[in-house]
Amino acid sequence: MRTLFTAALLLSAGAYAATDDPYLWLEEVSSDKAMAWVTEQNNQAEKNLGTHPKYQQFYDATLEVMDSSDKIDYPSRVGNYLYNFWRDANHTKGLYRRTTAKSYASGKPEWQTVLDIDALAEAEGENWVFKGMSCLYPAYQQCLVYLSRGGADATVVREFSKTTMSFVENGFVLPEAKSQVTWRDENSLFVATDFGEGSLTDSGYPRITKIWQRGANLAEAATVYAGSKTSVAASTFRMFTAAKHYDLVYESLTFYSNQAWLLVDDKKIAIPKPDSATLSGVFADALLINLRQDWPEHGFKQGSVVAMPIASIKAGKPEVSLVMAPTANLSIERIARTKDYLLISVLEDVKTKVLRLEQREGKWHSTEIPLAENASIGIFNTDEVDNTFHYTVTGFLTPASLYTADSKTLEKQLLRQAPSWFDESKFKVEQHKAKSKDGTLVPYFVVMPKAITYNGKNPTLLYGYGGFEVSLTPAYSAAVGRNWLAEGGVYVLANIRGGGEYGPAWHQAALQKNRMKAYEDFFAIAEDLIARKITSPQHLGIKGGSNGGLLTGAAMVLRPELFGAVISQVPLLDMRRYHQLLAGASWMAEYGDPDQDEFWQVIKTYSPYHNVHKDKKYPKAFFYTSTRDDRVHPAHARKMVARMLEQGHPVYYYENIEGGHAGASDNRQSARMAALEYSYLWQQLK
Repeated sequence: MRTLFTAALLLSAGAYAATDDPYLWLEEVSSDKAMAWVTEQNNQAEKNLGTHPKYQQFYDATLEVMDSSDKIDYPSRVGNYLYNFWRDANHTKGLYRRTTAKSYASGKPEWQTVLDIDALAEAEGENWVFKGMSCLYPAYQQCLVYLSRGGADATVVREFSKTTMSFVENGFVLPEAKSQVTWRDENSLFVATDFGEGSLTDSGYPRITKIWQRGANLAEAATVYAGSKTSVAASTFRMFTAAKHYDLVYESLTFYSNQAWLLVDDKKIAIPKPDSATLSGVFADALLINLRQDWPEHGFKQGSVVAMPIASIKAGKPEVSLVMAPTANLSIERIARTKDYLLISVLEDVKTKVLRLEQREGKWHSTEIPLAENASIGIFNTDEVDNTFHYTVTGFLTPASLYTADSKTLEKQLLRQAPSWFDESKFKVEQHKAKSKDGTLVPYFVVMPKAITYNGKNPTLLYGYGGFEVSLTPAYSAAVGRNWLAEGGVYVLANIRGGGEYGPAWHQAALQKNRMKAYEDFFAIAEDLIARKITSPQHLGIKGGSNGGLLTGAAMVLRPELFGAVISQVPLLDMRRYHQLLAGASWMAEYGDPDQDEFWQVIKTYSPYHNVHKDKKYPKAFFYTSTRDDRVHPAHARKMVARMLEQGHPVYYYENIEGGHAGASDNRQSARMAALEYSYLWQQLK
């Protein structure tokens, strides 16, 4: 969502400089002038979309799902309890609650309230959004609660006792900031926060990490490490295992490179790994490391997982061994550990499998665990104290199921089954591949009626992201099912480059100077849908958020003839100034530095704000963002919309005052945004 450009001042992309922008005032997030503009645009959107004949139907259908008592109460395992964060009609901000595993398995758990966010917000007169609770191992009685005002990334941190179920008087408290805080022991924390002038990186995250002792003033905390101002962030944390703990110092040099050290007393011992490699945890007293690039020194392939014994690092004689390597069609998505095994989730042609790995006689042995077929599987709640874990199974037409299982015996038990919210039997799912401009075959999924008529007239919604190594996999959406599929629409999920569906190489193929590859993949899928006569440009809509909002914004300005509707949520759009706005500097490893001509010459070819022109015809787009988004600046969307309006292009804009980067902070706000979206799509595409 962005602002306009006065026609008289309109400059070419190549000549553009930040100082020439007459809409910098829209970067003043809550100024009277900016908020007056926002209010005017919101009123127009509500007038045109909020009065759509089916707006209320879409709102009610979405809210019914979100407030339903039949939805799965997903548990989070912490010590001897299962915790759940629950929102419904009576608890709009949410309840954080707990029960025992036995009670949960009964199907009718007896919940104990740990923290009532609605009551807290009312008592303190704050619009608190719960951002989580972290507790000290192994008793998990001393905790830190993270509270956000209106859903922003920045949080207030407060110490909380599960013994008294209350905040600790004179306990640890941090003011609002994008802090990284972890327990060190019962009387000290590792803290990286805003310590004042010069303590943050160019990306707005902490660069200094300290040890904060109970009872001491934060200003007196002892510095452990100070990272570079040009890095993304620095932090220190303690990893607990059953027998010991390890302290690590971590500096994110860029979004995709880092350096790490073991902290032993006051000595920092470098972990000898490639800067592009990431740490994934500890198993059998060895660090698990994911490789984003080949490691020629040891002969390991990009995308592999390797193990490095911690004792060998401390001894100055690091050893490294292969745990698992990817294949051409198989990428490693996530690593979890139980007492005796590693559980590795992999994607094979964008379909999930789970492998169980164990060490025998110094070698790793892999077995596929038969959890489900042709579905998305999510492993969670693993713990080194036993072999149990939880997992979910879902698909486009398969409501989520929640199981508990044992990684040793492979026994499993169904705990919860989400309800069906539309008649899935009327639809089918197909996976196709489109040939991109450079010949690469790009997969995508289509969810459509079994009785579809291939006449090019089917309203179709194409969703994409294509960035930051994020994989898009099949999942059940009641909102899509009720408001789109059941109303006669076709839904498409794009697995374009820039994502992680085929591992790091799939992501890196669309990095920086190769960014256009992601957009070419997206266009290829759109053209393939049209060639198959599933849809046609006037019936084809696209949707994406954040980096996906940049994707749809770029698609609109580069190939406007392909689309009849464009939704751009909490997007990046001004790619000349993105690195100067909020966390934008942290994404230069993804897009490149626009201050360097070699990158700007590429970025300017797709930056939506610089490629929208008065003499072109565009689909009537819908941009929306949040005033409280402190990750992607709302000025991106404001300025794009302002420029389009100045040029005479019809466009919708909506800015939710709350919500942060999620765009909404409670179920009602989410339902309202969904109702506006589907009202817009049906208005434009049917």
